[in-house]
Amino acid sequence: MSALRDAGTRFRKRLLRAEPNFSLLSKLWRINWLYVLLICALAGVGYIALYSAAGGSAHPYAAPQAFRFGIGVILMITVALMPLKFLTRLALPLYIVSLALLILVLRMGHVGKGAERWIIIGGMQVQPSEYAKIALTLMLATWFHRISWKRMGNPLWLIPPALMTLVPVALVLKEPNLGTSVIIGGIGATMFFAAGMRLWQILIICLPVPLLLKIAYAHLHDYQRARITTFLHPESDPLGAGYNIIQSRIALGSGGMWGQGYLNGSQGQLNFLPEKQTDFIFTMLAEEWGYVGGISVICLLLLLILGGMFMAIRSRNRFGRLLAFGVSVNFFLYCLVNLSMVMGAIPVGGVPLPLISYGGSAMLNVMLGFGLLMSSWVHRDSRFGETEENKSELP
Repeated sequence: MSALRDAGTRFRKRLLRAEPNFSLLSKLWRINWLYVLLICALAGVGYIALYSAAGGSAHPYAAPQAFRFGIGVILMITVALMPLKFLTRLALPLYIVSLALLILVLRMGHVGKGAERWIIIGGMQVQPSEYAKIALTLMLATWFHRISWKRMGNPLWLIPPALMTLVPVALVLKEPNLGTSVIIGGIGATMFFAAGMRLWQILIICLPVPLLLKIAYAHLHDYQRARITTFLHPESDPLGAGYNIIQSRIALGSGGMWGQGYLNGSQGQLNFLPEKQTDFIFTMLAEEWGYVGGISVICLLLLLILGGMFMAIRSRNRFGRLLAFGVSVNFFLYCLVNLSMVMGAIPVGGVPLPLISYGGSAMLNVMLGFGLLMSSWVHRDSRFGETEENKSELP
């Protein structure tokens, strides 16, 4: 026991070494507890929705999800106390581990709905593609933190971060998981923009995009092509590929202004609505709570996104600012893809709604991201390892 205590003491001292003026209590005080309250409120909405998805029971969805959220809160606060300099040292090891897990899932992953997306670690099912998002965000923030604005103008300095982004995108596409690969690519692209990529560089990168999309479409699986065809013409196969989106639209429309009432949604409670506990949980919410309830949930999601962007702007450290921005973009893309998907604006892609949809990997990934976001806020006034040019860019 004494050895464990000594190890814990050494670890705590290492965490606090980069911030000698911050005690553990002062760091806890600096956490944005209003933001934590918003997170808890959204998780509460998820519990209520999952309770309804199970027909008025805490099992098998709501209770396990609440337990995972509790673990996630502990994880979030623990990460929030870690100094930014310590996080930069973790970036490369975590990125390498995430790539190793993505490769492992291709070789011995669990097959579900035509894709290899999960592996079993310690008796728990893990989806490595979820953690790859956070690992990439941390790695790109570290890379761009260490190079100057002048170097950003040299394309050679952009090749390593481009490869850092493309490798996990390719591995996730191989599973295949189109929705998550799009989110990972979107995170990488926005991190480039936030780091100060020149406009002419962005235009050059955008030129081959139509050709790349054509090549990507040629390599899609049959079910993925069917999703695109169904997106354009869902009525062509109402009982097959078009069933999900048709039922989703019916549920959204039947909710009306005020909804059919909690536990009284016709499409959800009669099991016409597919995947109501995961991908299409917002549809079930809108059916039971109506337009007003749906807009309220969207406003809550928007507050979390804007709050994250605000914390990114307030950071006086380039790494913290990029890290907070990347985490906020990750959360935004989660919401955008899921909500667009269930409303029929984009093809169905299997992306959950954060903190509301059932799923352990997605929940812990989101809470880990919020921990990184909170760390950037707690240590927003710290500066380290920056060029004089980058320091002059910060307020």
